[in-house]
Amino acid sequence: MTVSTAPAAPAPAIGVPGRRRWLGMVIIGLGVSLIIVDATIVNVMLPRVVGDLRLTTADAEWVTSVYSLVFAALLIPFGMAGDVYGRRRMFLLGTVVFVLASLLAAAAGSGAALIGARVLQGVGASMILPATLSTVTAVFHGRDRAVAFGIWGSLIGGMAALGPLLGGWLATSYGWRWAFGVNLPIGAVVIAGALILVPETRDRTARRGVDWTGGLLTAAGLGALVFALIEGQRYGWWRPLRPFSAGPVHWGAGISPVPVALAAGAVALGALFAVERARAAAGRPVVLDLTLFRIPSFRRGNAAASLISVGELGLMFTLPLFLQDVHGDSPLQVSVAILPLALGTLVVGGFAARLSRRVGAARMLQAGMALETVAVLLIGLTTHAGTTGYALAPWMLLYGIGLGLTTAQLTNIVLRDVPPARAGLASGTQSTARQVGSALGIALIGAVFATSLSHVMTDRLRDTGAGASQGGVYAARLRDSAGTFARDLRHGDPRVARAADESLAAATDRAAFVTAGLLGLGFVLTLGLRQPPEPDPAESPA
Repeated sequence: MTVSTAPAAPAPAIGVPGRRRWLGMVIIGLGVSLIIVDATIVNVMLPRVVGDLRLTTADAEWVTSVYSLVFAALLIPFGMAGDVYGRRRMFLLGTVVFVLASLLAAAAGSGAALIGARVLQGVGASMILPATLSTVTAVFHGRDRAVAFGIWGSLIGGMAALGPLLGGWLATSYGWRWAFGVNLPIGAVVIAGALILVPETRDRTARRGVDWTGGLLTAAGLGALVFALIEGQRYGWWRPLRPFSAGPVHWGAGISPVPVALAAGAVALGALFAVERARAAAGRPVVLDLTLFRIPSFRRGNAAASLISVGELGLMFTLPLFLQDVHGDSPLQVSVAILPLALGTLVVGGFAARLSRRVGAARMLQAGMALETVAVLLIGLTTHAGTTGYALAPWMLLYGIGLGLTTAQLTNIVLRDVPPARAGLASGTQSTARQVGSALGIALIGAVFATSLSHVMTDRLRDTGAGASQGGVYAARLRDSAGTFARDLRHGDPRVARAADESLAAATDRAAFVTAGLLGLGFVLTLGLRQPPEPDPAESPA
């Protein structure tokens, strides 16, 4: 996933002895595993973190979404920097930043400290990922490159699935802080191995310079949108519900800061389009090549990639909260409940290439999105206060099968009609689209979940005869605690405790319905895709 505007001809492989190249591939794989696991590891231990640090629902959303947000904003600029200044150098720097950020996360004593550490983790991840794929492209060629790409892609899918299981085991056996602390010894191995085994590579044809302006505008625009979606419940969607302050900034206007953030985000993204168009016309490096979106397969494929990430991360945000807050499941039990999703993804990935040759990549993508939509819809239709992880297992398996189908050939579809000279930037844009979907998905689905918790709890308490003032307090605390307040209510009136459990189930259902709707939209967008030609296995990572 080099993000430079490389020439059409593939770069020659670096002269590295065969055995050393494959040992270097192990190190690259460990680096990729670090950042992919930490994208999903937080979800199953999130209720423990919420309880320990007394996070609000908004804090919990920031902990999970800010990583993807920063990752998305900086992935292409750091990919460009690696092409120009050295990929191994960027890989090493990213690993150091990521490990230090992980130590800060493990030692965090407040929600703000943990969110800040996750920001730094996102910075490190955005340095690591493009450097790894660009290095693979430079070091391997022919059949070896196809094998290396297969290892790289399998690691991303496998580690994304393994992350929740690893996080659940560490959080249950040793505490949630160890889920971050374990990155220290792994990171040390990666740094030492990279210095010894991974060669330094550069793109000698890449233009000097990096589009940091585009990166900053991307971060500002997306950050403002995510802020509005997450903080709307806390500060009000229009009328201010409470004062807002952030460092030296104190907001005292007659309207909430949320609509102001939405407007600022729109302005920043509008400025991004204008700046990128001007830079492209002047022949300067860009983070967003707008002309690529004139290609139907690229446009539709990236939209599908974003919506797939919305569904996956949104679902993984709400289900662990429901299972732990209603049933008291440990993080390990929750991760086992999610295991069918991982199994479905990995099993399908094993024969995806053969299936693609038989039915076509576009049909595989459409079938996968249809299965994901149906699976999430069934989760919404069948989940109630008594639903356990075992009852969710069939739908999680179905979802995993769909996810395996959608991700197997998506890169091939997105890049099918992209000119070879712009394939690197297009590939980076696809990865960015996935991270944008992850960040916005957590923010949007989290907002639906929090809003539903408050409204349903108010209605249930009214049915039990609880006073309006008392019911409002319970509803607000349940919403602000991401549902963990339900566990405290079990020691009081059983009717109130039951109302809290039913509210969590209803909020999970509504979040699932919204997720299914977004995945269904992605399915509709893929219907216009036609079957791409068979790729050259020696050059394509797909």
